[in-house]
Amino acid sequence: MNASIERDYPLTPRWLTLFGWGALAFLLLSQVLGVLTSPPDRDMGDLQKIMYVHVPSAFMSLIGYAVIFVFGILYLVKRDLRYDLLAASAAQVGAVFAAATLVTGSIWARPTWNVWWTWDARLTSMAVLFLMYVGYLVLRAFTEDEIRRARWSAAIAGLGFINSGIVYMSVKWWRTIHQMQSTPGTIDPAYVRGFRMNIIAFLFVFAYFVISRYRVARVVRDVEARIEERALAPNAENVHA
Repeated sequence: MNASIERDYPLTPRWLTLFGWGALAFLLLSQVLGVLTSPPDRDMGDLQKIMYVHVPSAFMSLIGYAVIFVFGILYLVKRDLRYDLLAASAAQVGAVFAAATLVTGSIWARPTWNVWWTWDARLTSMAVLFLMYVGYLVLRAFTEDEIRRARWSAAIAGLGFINSGIVYMSVKWWRTIHQMQSTPGTIDPAYVRGFRMNIIAFLFVFAYFVISRYRVARVVRDVEARIEERALAPNAENVHA
């Protein structure tokens, strides 16, 4: 059975392996070029360069819930569980990036604001987004019926997608000590090239892990279905006998 499953759904096809190594190489190149070619900030010095990890991680955590929401809607429309598995895969990856955003933000905040954490609108809404990722995954872990799990997950995805918009707009809607969101148009030109490269690199890494997790989820679901089929087969033979 394991051989047939590996034949049907190879976990590491050649194209995915090459894509993963390419994404990693591009990420390392982007980090090195960003850090080495940009000057220290006038006020924050080299601490500013944590932006090359913090901001892309934040973007991926917001994109993650957008992906979850889209695939949740597609599941509700088409009733195809593959879309639910894609949404769950994006949630697993997005949760990691949301955690990385909070950790790197705290590292940046300690020397800048003299605190590890403050109940700022941006920080608080980001923490809520992370908890919504965790809640989404916990719900899936404790819901055995896959149809009910997919339907409930799609409902939570809508709430997370709304909150991701709140995270993005929080620095504009409320008084906050957090700086405006970093974009190529708001940062110093010396940082733009490294910033753009790292956004793209993180996007490739995000895509790689989502695809990898989806392939694993497909295999797990297929294994469970085959185990259930084998378990029911003897009962079916007894009934016919």
